[in-house]
Amino acid sequence: MSTNTQVETVSAGADKAKLAAAAVLVVAGVAAFYMLSKQDLWLRVLALLVLVAAAVAAYFTSESGKQLIAFGRDSVRETKKVVWPARNEAMQMTGYVFAFVAVMALFLFLTDKTLEWVLYDLILGWKR
Repeated sequence: MSTNTQVETVSAGADKAKLAAAAVLVVAGVAAFYMLSKQDLWLRVLALLVLVAAAVAAYFTSESGKQLIAFGRDSVRETKKVVWPARNEAMQMTGYVFAFVAVMALFLFLTDKTLEWVLYDLILGWKR
C-alpha cells in the first residue's frame, strides 16, 4: 500500500514581497543603527527598534506569519487542556527525582572507584 501524496506549497507573489520587505527592514534597521554612529545612543536604538517593529509587522501580515500566530493560539489552547499536578504531587515527584539522582551518583562513584582500584592496583600494580 503505497500512497503517493504530494505537498504543494502555494505562495503568492505578494506574500513573498512581504517576507522580502521584512528582511529588508531588518537589514535597514541594523544599517541605520551603525550609520547613525555619530548620533546619541537613544536615537540609534529608536531607529533600530522602529525598523525591526515594522519588519515584524510585515512578517505577521504574510501567510507564514499568520500560520505562526495560529500555531501560538493552538499551543495556548492545548496548554489550557493539560491537567497539572497539585503542589503536593509535584513536590513528591521532585523529591523522587532528587533521591534517584543521589542514588545514581553514589552508584556511579562507587563503580568508578571500583574499576579504578581493579585496573590500577590489581591488574597494573600501580600504587599511588
